[in-house]
Amino acid sequence: MPASYAYPSVLTGMLLLCLFLFLAFLSFSTIAKQWQVSPGNGALQTAIDSAQSGDTLLLTAGIYAGSIDINKSLILSGKKTSIIDGEGSSHVIMVTAPDVVIKGVSIKHSGSVLEDEDSAIFITEKGDRTLVENNFLEDNQIGVYLKGPEDAVVSNNIIIGSQFHRVNDRGNGVYLWNTPGSIIRDNVIRYGRDGIFVNVSRNNIFSGNHMSNLRFAIHYMYANDSEVSNNISVNNHVGFALMFSDRITARNNLSSGDDKRGLFFNFANYSIIQGNRVVGAEKCVFIYNANFNQINNNSFEECNIGIHFTAGSEKNEIYGNAFINNRSQVKYVGTRYIEWSKDGHGNYWSDNAAFDIDDNGISDQVYKPNDLVDQIVWRHPLAKLLLNSPSVQILKWAQSEFPGLHPGGVTDSTPLMRPLPTILESDALVSNLLQ
Repeated sequence: MPASYAYPSVLTGMLLLCLFLFLAFLSFSTIAKQWQVSPGNGALQTAIDSAQSGDTLLLTAGIYAGSIDINKSLILSGKKTSIIDGEGSSHVIMVTAPDVVIKGVSIKHSGSVLEDEDSAIFITEKGDRTLVENNFLEDNQIGVYLKGPEDAVVSNNIIIGSQFHRVNDRGNGVYLWNTPGSIIRDNVIRYGRDGIFVNVSRNNIFSGNHMSNLRFAIHYMYANDSEVSNNISVNNHVGFALMFSDRITARNNLSSGDDKRGLFFNFANYSIIQGNRVVGAEKCVFIYNANFNQINNNSFEECNIGIHFTAGSEKNEIYGNAFINNRSQVKYVGTRYIEWSKDGHGNYWSDNAAFDIDDNGISDQVYKPNDLVDQIVWRHPLAKLLLNSPSVQILKWAQSEFPGLHPGGVTDSTPLMRPLPTILESDALVSNLLQ
């Protein structure tokens, strides 16, 4: 080969080798590092400021003073004995960068000014894809506040709120505002105001959380296209309040011992309410101006009222549910006639003394849970003293013989003789969860 042709080939090879060495050096220099951080005056914020995006800060045991600002994509990791203490001022941790991870630490003593949104962890709109997991949060005004990030995850945390203010002056365990795609799952939340409060958001998932001693376990306001599933609400004022929201899936949740309402639907439309169980509330379900919902395969038990249905709610499909040992199975406020069955399947009513001669699982008699006697008792509670009197028995007989006397309301044309198997399986699952 002539020398004039060999020279460019050698030069090309040398250039490629230099480029390879440069890229290798660049790659090596940008490998994420781990930094061990020990307590000290301003030590944690100094470590954050000194680190590079992608680095991991490992916190040793001890107390670190807040407030701190995580302003780059870092992993903050520690143990329960790694305590970040806000000392009663503002946010303990503020996240102002995407792809941050906060895991395994204790976070305490945020500020206590509700109007300032003081939080243990405050994630701004810059904190997309932040992951908060396996932390212990105690004595903060708000536990975790997602204010605007997309696709954040709050998972497997223990959040113990304040008990020192009136309930309405406390903060929420997890507070979401305009945070599409975010997921709140498998957390234990106690005390404070609401367990999970979401406002003006969409495409969220709340699943597997255990919430107790709160005002509302989960509280929805203007949050569409979201899911509430496999949560447990115990001894709260209200279990699951879905309000002013469309296309919600509420499935396989438990409300046990909640004071006023287990499930509460207010202007909630086009939603699926399925496989839930409510036990021991004043009202198992309260439905107010909620339309086009599918409510099936739920179990409503041991409440003063099984379902309170009012304010023009229309086009709801209510079938396959079990109404068990409620003092009043249905309280219907209205004069229209509505049917609670679908495709030959109604609901199970524990007080329906009916026969099934052909043994097809369907009662041979139509069930009407709210007759004239029920309406009289709602308006005049002392009338309960006369329920076994001859006059009331004659009134009940007259309604059955002369349907025109019925005041309107709910009719189940094909009531079930026993609860559906899916409800019984759900009961077994719930028992295991509570043990």
